[in-house]
Amino acid sequence: MGGKSNRVPLSSRFMTLVKILFIWGKKSMKKVKRALLGTTLAGALIVSAGYGTYSWFTSETNAAGQIANGTLQLNNGQNITEKVIDGADFAPSQLKYGEWMTIDNTGTQDANIRAILSQKLDKDVNIKKYKVGYIALKYKEKPSGDVQKAAKIKLDKLFDGTTNVVESQAFSNDAKILPGVYAVTGIVGEEGVAGYKAVSDKKWQLGDGTNQAFWRLKSDQYIDVMFAIKLDETANNDYQGVKYSADLKVQAKQTDDGSKYDGE
Repeated sequence: MGGKSNRVPLSSRFMTLVKILFIWGKKSMKKVKRALLGTTLAGALIVSAGYGTYSWFTSETNAAGQIANGTLQLNNGQNITEKVIDGADFAPSQLKYGEWMTIDNTGTQDANIRAILSQKLDKDVNIKKYKVGYIALKYKEKPSGDVQKAAKIKLDKLFDGTTNVVESQAFSNDAKILPGVYAVTGIVGEEGVAGYKAVSDKKWQLGDGTNQAFWRLKSDQYIDVMFAIKLDETANNDYQGVKYSADLKVQAKQTDDGSKYDGE
């Protein structure tokens, strides 16, 4: 009863248990880490294998384009240098020709043309004593001079009464306007020509491509216009020293529906 006991103290046994659990825990953690690492590597290999060997069927096609605007232009944007009429010492019954004026579609677009003649006097007398005739020729290629000579004869025949041509007509009366050259003629102030109308008592529209095919110019066509002025033989002394002047305004617009001339 009084001998020494062989039992290990409780504290020592507890410490021993802690050490065993610690050692076991370390071993278990290593196994867990190895397991996790193995799983991660396996996943990575699977993903890598997927990227390297697996894809969808695909295809594509492309289109491109561009558009360039055309141009709408008369006479390269320049004014007509020829004169509607020019001269001096004019008297009753006399007929004076103006110069041939070319309206050239120099753009790339077809165009409707509107031509308006404005007249004025520097004295308050009746402007209707001045008879103004015109002839217009439309063509694709410039005709010979004989065509323009024939046109002047046609213009001369528009005037009634006693008519004295101021300049000599040194050409044959049998000259003809050739096929392929279209012509319109008229006396300013007289209705009846398609597209022709009064804008005011001193301003007249000769034609408009909107409703008259002659005044519709393709991109490679021309119109030549000439005027002739006659002072009626009934003009009295009130007309002495009077100055007559005229201006021709030519506008162009697209042939498309809804298009408008400048200022409309």
